[in-house]
Amino acid sequence: MTIHLPKTAAAKPAIGLDGVQAAETVLSHVDGERGELIIAGERVGHLAATSSFEGVTARLWSAATGTQLSEAEVRAALGEARTRAFARLPVILAASDGLSIVDGFRAGVAGLRAENGLSHDATIVGALPVIVGALVRRAKGEASLAPEPTASHAADTLRMLLGKRPTPREAKALDAYFVTVCDHGMNASTFTTRVVASTHADLFAAVTAGYCALTGPLHGGAPEPVLEMLDAIGTRERIKPWVDSALARRERLMGFGHRVYRVRDPRADVLKDAIERLELGAEGLPFAGEVEAYIRTALKQKNPDRPLDTNVEFFTAILLDALKIPRQAFTPIFATARAAGWTAHAREQQRLGRLIRPSSLYVGAMPA
Repeated sequence: MTIHLPKTAAAKPAIGLDGVQAAETVLSHVDGERGELIIAGERVGHLAATSSFEGVTARLWSAATGTQLSEAEVRAALGEARTRAFARLPVILAASDGLSIVDGFRAGVAGLRAENGLSHDATIVGALPVIVGALVRRAKGEASLAPEPTASHAADTLRMLLGKRPTPREAKALDAYFVTVCDHGMNASTFTTRVVASTHADLFAAVTAGYCALTGPLHGGAPEPVLEMLDAIGTRERIKPWVDSALARRERLMGFGHRVYRVRDPRADVLKDAIERLELGAEGLPFAGEVEAYIRTALKQKNPDRPLDTNVEFFTAILLDALKIPRQAFTPIFATARAAGWTAHAREQQRLGRLIRPSSLYVGAMPA
């Protein structure tokens, strides 16, 4: 006997892939209800306090490939890759003339290529700070700086960007940022990377696609508007009237709310701690802290059932600004860190996954 269910009983497919499990991974886990981020088996706060970017990258690459790598091996590989990228800068940057830093970085990433017998992963991750450093200095009319292969990835990134050797405190702050944002579950850019990798395209194509996704204002383009918001508020006396007016106009307050987290983004506190260790004194953090506190209160009053809490972009903007990184370079710096996760996810997808090919729900006209 055939049973015909009424149309209302049919389950409607999830639109936008919300909640759809597109892959199995050992790389990172986001628990939006509990406000927890686990990267390669450790909570993000613990990793930022006890490990380096090279150490976390070693964990990610080891987990993705099944081949154990040490922090020292990754540090050496990235140092050598930065040196190789600098030697090829004229070729890598050839297509970026006349472009903004964000767009020029995209052209530079797309210009990377495989090097015989060398790790594609290290070639990519090592090249990115060299590219962004060269673009920033070119925009100021200054020559690119050769990398120091024995320096940490974070310290060398800052030196190539700013033209001076960072203090240990500054290098540690950027390293904490790199660790904190190196991977974050199946976000838009990581999913894009995995889709391209699932076709068995190479890592260079996959990471280029991931960066393109990152440039969207709903993903990696959010930190700069946080600073624009703080600039617009200007003084402590203007915090309440400015925020109240923005909420009355139903404007989005940058740095608050997240697609996944229903509570405070765990990365926000990690970066806030990193900023405090910079010891900025009267600059930056105290005013930003007052803005954050009032916005959190105002949002809770406006949306008591689901208050929008601080996300990673709020303190990312303050940290990168405190390190004197130009705002136009915020997205490429984000990519410099996230490339560790992108390459790991691409390797994991190619090793264990299958072609990612979701279906769609057709709502157009049908032929007669």
